[in-house]
Amino acid sequence: MFLQFGRILGAVLAVLALNVMPVFAAEGNVDWDSRVITVTGMGAAPTNVVNPAQARMMARRAAVVDGYRQLAEAVKGVNVDSETTVENMMVTSDVIKTKVSGLIQGASVVAEQVIPGGGYEVTMQMPMFGGNNSLASAVMPAAQAAPEAFPAPASNGSSAADAPAGHAEGVYTGLVVDCRGLGLKPIMSPVIKNEQGSPIYGFKNLDYDKVIQYGMASYSNDPANVARAGAHPLVVKAVRVENHNGYPVISLSDANKVLIENGATHFLDATCVVFIR
Repeated sequence: MFLQFGRILGAVLAVLALNVMPVFAAEGNVDWDSRVITVTGMGAAPTNVVNPAQARMMARRAAVVDGYRQLAEAVKGVNVDSETTVENMMVTSDVIKTKVSGLIQGASVVAEQVIPGGGYEVTMQMPMFGGNNSLASAVMPAAQAAPEAFPAPASNGSSAADAPAGHAEGVYTGLVVDCRGLGLKPIMSPVIKNEQGSPIYGFKNLDYDKVIQYGMASYSNDPANVARAGAHPLVVKAVRVENHNGYPVISLSDANKVLIENGATHFLDATCVVFIR
């Protein structure tokens, strides 16, 4: 079990585990579209309880312990960039370890119920983005550099790469990159490249507070579920994925069109980006 998230979480789990009986359930679910981590913890009361009220209380406590365990397992596998998981960052930074441990302790119980036969079930959630109480705030510090070299801010004020010459239609509200069939891996800090290897969208030049609040992109399995990109998105098809399947690559012509249109409506600056996988 992944209970070594730091002394704080370890102490909490040790106390909660006294006289309770966790019932290990399915592992947590990282929802990259809704940008939350959800787990279902289950527990049962010990046999030496003295009344039904105590049994219910102890079963609930056991379910919460199981929820913490599952959150720890789920969080450690989240990819921050194409090569780095949260677990990697916690190993190298005690500060990040402590922050993540605190976030797990602060996870919300969003649903709970008594299970017939003496068990208890709690559904717990932890936000990946959304401000100072999110996973992003712990693992994406303001001073963090982009995962690879990225061009200076564009001359038109956009945080994306500079746009080539061309006429913009100026009607697009966002960007949808269709990556179906390519095995795209969801990550917190994706980079979009053109087929010549030049990045056109990445974390380094985006507004930090906006990235922490909303993330850089949503990941959807449904082409109809792309609300983040607005009512009239520009849709392009990825030609491949790179960097351990974390970075979509689009054709040079599509990349140029994206940059030209972004110069007019700045949808990349607003992080109105959806990846379909």
